[in-house]
Amino acid sequence: MSATVLAVVLSLFSAVAYAAAAVAQERLAARAAGSGVLRLLASAAWWVSVALNASGAVLHVVALNYGPLTVVQPLGALTLVAAVPMGARLAGRRVSAVEWRGTAFTLAGLGALLVTASGPAPDDVLSVPEALTVAGSASVLICVLARPGTRPGLRHAGASGIASGVGSALTQTVTVAATDSSGPLLGFQVVGVALLVAVFACGGVLLAQTAYRDGLGAPLAVVTLSNPLAASVVGLSLLGERLRGGATGVLLAVTGALLASWGVVLLSRTPSGGGPALPSGPETVMPRPSRPGHLTPL
Repeated sequence: MSATVLAVVLSLFSAVAYAAAAVAQERLAARAAGSGVLRLLASAAWWVSVALNASGAVLHVVALNYGPLTVVQPLGALTLVAAVPMGARLAGRRVSAVEWRGTAFTLAGLGALLVTASGPAPDDVLSVPEALTVAGSASVLICVLARPGTRPGLRHAGASGIASGVGSALTQTVTVAATDSSGPLLGFQVVGVALLVAVFACGGVLLAQTAYRDGLGAPLAVVTLSNPLAASVVGLSLLGERLRGGATGVLLAVTGALLASWGVVLLSRTPSGGGPALPSGPETVMPRPSRPGHLTPL
């Protein structure tokens, strides 16, 4: 099994774990809207979502050790593809035709991106000044998006995606540098960047929890798009990653990005509680007739 194929397989499992975590966070946000951090820390459901996020993160870190950012990060869109049927099942409805079309467009776009981005395993890392510059620039943008105001769900989702994408770029630096036998295992570069990764990872989870108060579809779609965009900017500009195939490869990558983006838009159009309901079987409870003076509950 080649390094790129292994990175893809690990990314698939990571996406499923992240999808389960997103569904758990959305359901928790719907039940406890406006809850503070301390209330979340006392919730068992919150820690389940944290464990799922941690599992996805570990798989993602290992994948980044074998594949470049331009391969691993686009596969994060599969989180949305997996979360849609999970959320529909828990909401007691079928996946709609629009959602199936969105899934097809997303997968087709990801396939085109993978063809052009299937480069060798990463061997370049961010220097400490580069890592600090990336972290500082991302922090400013995240603070702007997370400011109080209208439509906090989508803005917080964008901030969460940027935090996760930048965290992934920094994570690749940690994994490549830590496994480099020619350098110190716990050098300043590894430890310092690892602390930045922890900060961005925690911030991404908390921002996503806030975003999911408005539902799962649209916020998760924004997270899905902003995450690989942020990571790819770092990978292409600072880590020397390139698209294959010259001008044809660039055209194919752009086409794939447009297809995947349209698929994500379609997936985000169906509310988490919408769609046709699942049949309830022969034991469906019929509404009781109202008694005089009483209203029949809807």
